[in-house]
Amino acid sequence: MAKAPAKIDEEALAEAYNRALALEKAGDIDAAEKAYAQVLALDPEDHGGAAVRLAALGRGETPIKAPDAYVETLFDQHAEDFEEILVEQLGYCVPVMIRQKLQELKLGPFESLLDLGCGTGLTGGALRDMVTGEAVGLDLSENMVEIAHEKDLYETLYVAECVDYLDDNEDGPFAIVTAADVLPYIGALEPLFFGVAENLENGGLFVFSSETRPDAEVGPLGYKVGPSQRFVHSQAYVTDRLAATGFEVISMTDINVRMENGEPSPGHLVVARLQGE
Repeated sequence: MAKAPAKIDEEALAEAYNRALALEKAGDIDAAEKAYAQVLALDPEDHGGAAVRLAALGRGETPIKAPDAYVETLFDQHAEDFEEILVEQLGYCVPVMIRQKLQELKLGPFESLLDLGCGTGLTGGALRDMVTGEAVGLDLSENMVEIAHEKDLYETLYVAECVDYLDDNEDGPFAIVTAADVLPYIGALEPLFFGVAENLENGGLFVFSSETRPDAEVGPLGYKVGPSQRFVHSQAYVTDRLAATGFEVISMTDINVRMENGEPSPGHLVVARLQGE
């Protein structure tokens, strides 16, 4: 019989997390590391993202992705004001960039779309008239999916983690898969890229954004957690993983993904084609 998950002591967790944040802000990194370790002991699923905060401080191992519980909690909390924050305050316009790039390359229309990390439907809205058939969206945040549902952009919506969905999916295969602002929550890219390849038609397109930093800054893994607790990747790592999973890069454009503390966050908009056997 499966063991029931232990109940979290919410009061103790909040106290430990606030103490860790205060120590981090004060620059006492050794003490902050110990406090975040306590947070993880109280909440192994890591709803507060202690593991990525530790990695951003250069402590502990770099996780292969952000904890699901953290991503779900983060976006559930911000669902109602998500678009105002992301678009109006942070200058995020990757979905529009995707549309413009596809039009520039004279790609589309597409018979089917899979929108990974669909959020409130920004990418679905930007591409809906370029999709002649079914559009499927999924996101870890139920609150985000509910808002996307109200817009009536997708035939089907799922609350799911991307790689889990791709492993078990019975929809598709799809003509195009999009992943706008998904890579900043994933470090190791091969599981995602392989899953996308398995769910694309031969010659299908994979279009995504990444936040990119120089190889020397990112280090030997090809990815790391940046100061904003988001994963950044090296351009070489992204292209290597694409090639390893059967993709040909059609276009890789330098973009500003969003503003971060008043500064541009450099990245790439990538259009890749799955090569047929």
